[in-house]
Amino acid sequence: MGDMRRRGAVALGVTGLVAPLTLVLGAAPAQAASCTTQAGPYQKQVEKFLGRPVDGRQSSADCKAIRAFQTKHGITPNIGYAGSVTWGVMDLMNKQKAVGNNPNRDHKCPTNRGRIACVNLTLQLSWIQDGSRLVYGPVPVRTGRNGYETRTGLKKIYWRDIDHVSTIYNVSMPYSQFFDGGQAFHSVGLSMWNPPGSHGCVNMTTATAKKYWSLLKNGDDVFVYGRKPGT
Repeated sequence: MGDMRRRGAVALGVTGLVAPLTLVLGAAPAQAASCTTQAGPYQKQVEKFLGRPVDGRQSSADCKAIRAFQTKHGITPNIGYAGSVTWGVMDLMNKQKAVGNNPNRDHKCPTNRGRIACVNLTLQLSWIQDGSRLVYGPVPVRTGRNGYETRTGLKKIYWRDIDHVSTIYNVSMPYSQFFDGGQAFHSVGLSMWNPPGSHGCVNMTTATAKKYWSLLKNGDDVFVYGRKPGT
């Protein structure tokens, strides 16, 4: 989420669902903590997700694999423990991949408004459609954390700033497209599965944000629905 810094008179198919994404910035350093020998409550599920032998017992190889996953996606503490946060990220990845190339199968994003950017908070997915035709996506996104939820409803893009910088959080927000107050689509240098989430904006990879920038314009509709897990 970012402020809307005024500059002069400011007027009001399947892509990238490959888990895991490469983490560019923001992950906890791998050397921050030692590897645990303790099995977690989601040990078997995590072992299965990572392609490890599913025996429910923590081995040094299990811990190393879990810890690498945690480090890549900024999950802390990154000690190789198969806890609820780690499994929650993996479970979300599984659900995202299951969507395939039919992200609007629940028919909740309007198909009678022409070009529209859809955001499913429950699955942390976004896509662009034109009527019932899928134009781009679906792609994983990172929306607002608890207390900073991305607001739901039908909105419109009303301001675009390719080099925006938030004066509230003092962070760069490249390819910003604002659709609700300070909430916007923009790129970040984080894994899309990095918990707990944004300050309300819909975070994207640079490649996705560039594509949204090229496909959308001021006045285009945005529809946000669902509820992000943990909010």
